[in-house]
Amino acid sequence: MAHLSLYRKYRPATFDKVVRQEHVVRVLTNQIERGEVGHAYLFTGPRGTGKTSVARIFARAVNCEHPVNGSPCGKCPTCLALADNSLDITEIDAASNNGVGEMRDLREKVQYPPVSGKYKVYIIDEVHMLTDSAFNALLKTLEEPPAHAIFILATTEPHKIPATILSRCMRLDFKLIPEEDLEKHLAGILDEMGRPYEREAVAAIARAGAGSDRDMLSIAEMCLAYGDKLTYQGVIGVLGSADFSTNVKLAESILMGDMPSALSAAEEALASGKGVGVLLKDLLSVFNEIAIAKSCQNAEKLLALPKEFFAEVRRVAQAADGRAILRATEIFTRTENELRFASSPRIALETAILRAAMPQTDLDTDALLLRIATLEKQVASLAAGAPLKAQAAGAQKAPAQERFAQESPVQAAPVRENFPPLRAGKAQAGMQADDLPPLPEPPPEDDVPPWDEPAPQRSAVPTKAPFEQRPARSVPQAERAFEAGRDDPFSVAGASAPFAGSGAVSSRAGAAVPSSGAAMPSAAPDDSPEAVFGLFLRRLRKLPKSGVAYALCRDLTATREGETLVLTTDVKTVCDTLNAERHHSVMQEVMSEIGVGQFEVRYAGAERNERKDGIQKLKEDFPEYPVEVK
Repeated sequence: MAHLSLYRKYRPATFDKVVRQEHVVRVLTNQIERGEVGHAYLFTGPRGTGKTSVARIFARAVNCEHPVNGSPCGKCPTCLALADNSLDITEIDAASNNGVGEMRDLREKVQYPPVSGKYKVYIIDEVHMLTDSAFNALLKTLEEPPAHAIFILATTEPHKIPATILSRCMRLDFKLIPEEDLEKHLAGILDEMGRPYEREAVAAIARAGAGSDRDMLSIAEMCLAYGDKLTYQGVIGVLGSADFSTNVKLAESILMGDMPSALSAAEEALASGKGVGVLLKDLLSVFNEIAIAKSCQNAEKLLALPKEFFAEVRRVAQAADGRAILRATEIFTRTENELRFASSPRIALETAILRAAMPQTDLDTDALLLRIATLEKQVASLAAGAPLKAQAAGAQKAPAQERFAQESPVQAAPVRENFPPLRAGKAQAGMQADDLPPLPEPPPEDDVPPWDEPAPQRSAVPTKAPFEQRPARSVPQAERAFEAGRDDPFSVAGASAPFAGSGAVSSRAGAAVPSSGAAMPSAAPDDSPEAVFGLFLRRLRKLPKSGVAYALCRDLTATREGETLVLTTDVKTVCDTLNAERHHSVMQEVMSEIGVGQFEVRYAGAERNERKDGIQKLKEDFPEYPVEVK
């Protein structure tokens, strides 16, 4: 008799032997017991989870004369006839029979009644491999099959199946099998075979199966051929993994920031003949085990490692930082994805090791958190009375920070006591009053021009005259004030406010300061409208949600007509937009802050039209005289 693989030899024959998938088994058994069997089913899920096995059990159960708890009895004539190849159960491999011709042939054969049972069951495996024409040929038959026909479609990629097929099937999703259930299943098979084994070896095989029963049994068959007894070291050797102690040593060196030891451990693992991809996979597995040992109390039960191996993992987990473990896992996960495109996989691996071993050189959140944690430990040591070390391990200053500290020295500024700031919230550092020429005294209140007639516009705000005739300030002074970072180039240290009610500020250090009751205005508009408009733009730019108004105002031209600041534009749309209530109120607010009571936004095109009409009228009235405008 030919040798059968473990996954074929121990394939379940009844629903009771199916590993997990209780939700699928319960639905199918209830339908069989109630006689409510559907005409089309879709089994989806990862490979090796029991889709084909459940389909075969279901095909025999619906034809069984005396089902037991929904499963075939295996003793009736029908079950015995269906145990081997039967005409009533047809399996089709859609990966190779995926054309429209095969589906048309199936559509013709489905009309024939069953030979021995009540139903003819068609199991189409890997159904997602069918072509569009084949799906279309199967569509009508799948929707309204004969009463004796049942279709079971199995696939690992349901997203590739047309929606018209999905809507006509009862979908049952198979799930990955937990490691604990895989261990029990494998241990039961080994006990039935009479083969000795180590519990850690069974756990390692179940973990390598990754939720697939068929994959686990295939790996177990190779490991059983390795020796008479199933041992953990034998399983590791068959799987091609590097030595566990070497992997733990490499992971520990990375987490502790010991780059020479990390590179040496990687060289030792690669020199033993392990590939870069295998070593990278083993490293990710070790980091995962360290993370579990760091965060879980029942880590020994979850990991199912030999005691000496778990002791090494727990020792590293206790000494390592949780953020460092997470960061190393993320780095090697990205490296595993990038390894397929790397021209030199070994260099890519060593680069990842270096990157993970020195997190303090990265100017990111991990580095900052590490430095904060180090500082907290130092503060706790000081509070406990312990001497503070000069510099903790792992908290070295980043090269970029050292370079920044060397290139940007910070000088301590002299502190003046009892000196009220000229403006709330504005720093005066970097500008000395002695460097500026003395400013003229503000004009008396009597020199303020009276308000004869307010301008007929809605933006007029009762305030003092904005364009007082005062001696103009020197340009170098304004430039230096602007470079110092001030909003108002004329509100430098020592400048007197033109609208101050009482109190004055001297331009010399140590001079008298304004009295506490003196009200200081926020701005002092210069004599020229261009300077006032420039101050207005700087204030407008800092207001929230004023980007549109600022962009439109940048192209305006500022002039003065009496006490009114006139802003002109050549675009009518700009004029209408700025005169709208939304933007006009924002401009009025800024104008009030800088001391401008009246302003107006005009369209310059209207004046050009009037001038053009006047010139045309002159030419018409005096045709005998040539009129030329220059």
